Amino acid sequence: MSPPELQHLHSGKVRDLYALPDGRLLMVASDRISAYDWVLPTAIPDKGRILTALSMWWFERLADLVPNHVLGTELPPGAEPGWAGRCMVCETLAMVPFECVARGYLTGSGLADYLAGGTVCGIDLPPGLLDGSQLLEPIFTPATKAEVGQHDENVGLAEVAERLGAGAAAQLREVTLAVYARAEAIARQRGIILADTKLEFGRRADGTLVLADEVGTPDSSRFWPVEGWRPGRPQPSFDKQFVRDWLVSPASGWRRESGQPPPELPEEIVARTRSRYVEAYERLTGRTWQ
Repeated sequence: MSPPELQHLHSGKVRDLYALPDGRLLMVASDRISAYDWVLPTAIPDKGRILTALSMWWFERLADLVPNHVLGTELPPGAEPGWAGRCMVCETLAMVPFECVARGYLTGSGLADYLAGGTVCGIDLPPGLLDGSQLLEPIFTPATKAEVGQHDENVGLAEVAERLGAGAAAQLREVTLAVYARAEAIARQRGIILADTKLEFGRRADGTLVLADEVGTPDSSRFWPVEGWRPGRPQPSFDKQFVRDWLVSPASGWRRESGQPPPELPEEIVARTRSRYVEAYERLTGRTWQ
């Protein structure tokens, strides 16, 4: 049940969204973690607070490129005390119906598409690229937004243009790549490769494009240590790839194609996953997580 001051609107894989009486939105980041289109039964302690703190840090460093949806981080009336550090009070926006992904390195679903046909989202790539190869230049690879339990599908710029118009599609591509370039340079200075990142945008009533949801977190990005980067194999990471790798290993006893929900995460996997989120936060911000 939502407190009377809050109207529950939606629960996603990680975040819960509430309407405030004054028309603003309250976004609360939980400790839930998802993988392979499943919300896992085991939470990662502090994860929601880390995602919120890191997003706020990035919003400050990207504000000159694109405005963001955050109006404050205070707990509004009716909020649970345990939501402290997990909340963003946000503008109400008309959300863009695509995830805007920038890739500077080839891995994940992009690698799968490349191996199948030499392209990613309709973009031709040179032959001979490996898992973890750096691309000649970053590429814009949008994806559909799937419901919880469904799979996002990579699409081309042409499909975005068909639905939203050529001008809107070009703007999304330009802003996404500008945000990626800024974030990639900042991360590299701190010893982290930002391999790819997913952004979400919305529009104000006047048409202004606004960066929304989260940005530059281990949930929405692939972070690799610069010193460990070796193309041709999976890279060590500071994101939830560690959980994905455990789930598809024999140790989990789970098969992705089974259609059955994933198992609980062992305490060791939970602790090591949390440590990766903390390390990503500390490396990027230069702050100690408390």
